[in-house]
Amino acid sequence: MKILYTAHGSATGGREGKAETDTGNVKLVLNTPKELGGGGGEGTNPEQLFSMGYSACFLGALKAAARKENVKIPDDAKVSAEVGIGPRDDGQGFGIAAKLTVSVPGLDKAQVEDLVQKAHVICPYSHATKGNIDVELKVA
Repeated sequence: MKILYTAHGSATGGREGKAETDTGNVKLVLNTPKELGGGGGEGTNPEQLFSMGYSACFLGALKAAARKENVKIPDDAKVSAEVGIGPRDDGQGFGIAAKLTVSVPGLDKAQVEDLVQKAHVICPYSHATKGNIDVELKVA
């Protein structure tokens, strides 16, 4: 694989710390959700960050799949991701699961469902998680 771009980020303090990009354009406070035994707080967490990244990436892949079929994805199209975390069945640690909900106003649902399947092949997040986590795809 030829790398075209490399992102750089770092975190200190784990789930109760801070994270930032090397460019300084993103600086975040991290807090552990109450559901995971933390205090909550106004910060974010890795699951929220993953959900935003996966959503953005998948929408880009959806647009790429649509371009191949000469279909225009409207500007108000939206991908929402739910990322859940919990103990793995093997008892050895934690795992995540994702559910992507895709909304493309103005297009036929069957057409969107076809494009979603094609986007799932194109999307690097989908490729990275394939066989590792449960990913559910839903067209709104």
